Amino acid sequence: MRIFNVVAMVAALGAGAGAPALAQADEGHITVTGNGSAEAVPDMASVSLGVVTEAATAAEAMAANSAALAEVMATLTGAGIEARDIQTSGLSLNPAYEDNYQGGPEGPKVRGFIAQNNVTVRVRALDSLGGVLDAAVGQGANNLHGLTFGLQEPEPKMDDARRDAIADARRKAELYALAAGVTLGEVVSISEQVDYGVPMPEMRAASFAKDSGVPVAEGELSLNASVTVVYELDDTDD
Repeated sequence: MRIFNVVAMVAALGAGAGAPALAQADEGHITVTGNGSAEAVPDMASVSLGVVTEAATAAEAMAANSAALAEVMATLTGAGIEARDIQTSGLSLNPAYEDNYQGGPEGPKVRGFIAQNNVTVRVRALDSLGGVLDAAVGQGANNLHGLTFGLQEPEPKMDDARRDAIADARRKAELYALAAGVTLGEVVSISEQVDYGVPMPEMRAASFAKDSGVPVAEGELSLNASVTVVYELDDTDD
């Protein structure tokens, strides 16, 4: 079998594109990596919001913060957010120093304490997202960041991405095998590397929250999958 020829051809194709080789061949096998993606309109969002308060003492800062956040959480519940969709994601208490400190042996002067409490909120009805954010801010939430979109049931779309990745791997393997003068045999193994991170929204086909409140563009999500497939090789030139 002309395994050396397969390796050389793969290396040449990869080098010509200025990128790592897309396949490897050894002992009668060829290994390729296929990539696939599937697009979907998100049907849920997660947002981190909370309250920052400052007071003269640590106890006063925490008490004021707890009272303010309780009001915000009550507002979220009143807006239809279930308790299972509200989770504490950050709690801190730190001294606040005078802004005009110029340096010196005594160090900066503490003017008070800052308490911060954040919660991560899942909004399953995207039509209400703008109103939920507006109501939370109106009730006292003064720390808002980390808005992301997602799918409540991502697996069907992930399966589409996996099928696309398998087809891409097959296409690459056939290309290399044809160029090297060999024939693909049976699949020896398939391994998957899936990007389960938060998909980045692409702003095509964007729509906005339909209720009053903060305008939010939900965009479109792209879910990605990557598979590595090992094929047997048959020499066509005996």
